[in-house]
Formats: sequence, structure tokens, C-alpha cells
Amino acid sequence: MTAGAPLQFQLNVPFPSSREAQIAHDTLSPDAEPRKGGVSKTLTITDHVLHVHWQAEEARILRVSVSSFLEHLSLVVKTMDRFGPALPDTT
Repeated sequence: MTAGAPLQFQLNVPFPSSREAQIAHDTLSPDAEPRKGGVSKTLTITDHVLHVHWQAEEARILRVSVSSFLEHLSLVVKTMDRFGPALPDTT
């Protein structure tokens, strides 16, 4: 790796429906804030898949960010499982 090149990590999480992917996206999306700690995270959705992309300056910071995200993702998935399938958006 070239000195100074940022580290990157991509995670694709499939959901049973696009509505559930949207709920996860909205719940897990970071608030817009200035870049802190040398890591940035971008969440997007394609159909029923949540895509998460990280970019960091240091491996340790990237590992902590990914680990924290996975803990939050686990909680979101467990909550959706507990309350059943998402109802269609009627708005």
C-alpha cells in the first residue's frame, strides 16, 4: 500500500425487503457532521441491499468503526425480527 493511501472497507447487507433495508439505513445513517477521527462512512441502498463503505487513515480506527457499526446493525436486525415484518409505507 502506498504511504498515505486511505484504507477502505465495503459491506453489503441483504434484507428481506427494500422497506427493511430503508429502515436499517435510516436508523444507522450517521448524522451529517464534520469528518472526525480520520474515518468516514457512507450508507446507500440498492433494492433490498444496504451498502456501507468506510474510508479511514488508520487500520485501528477502521476496525473500531466497523465493529461498532456491526453491533448497531445486530441490534437493528434483532429489533426488526422481534416486531415482525415492516409494514409497507402508505405515505
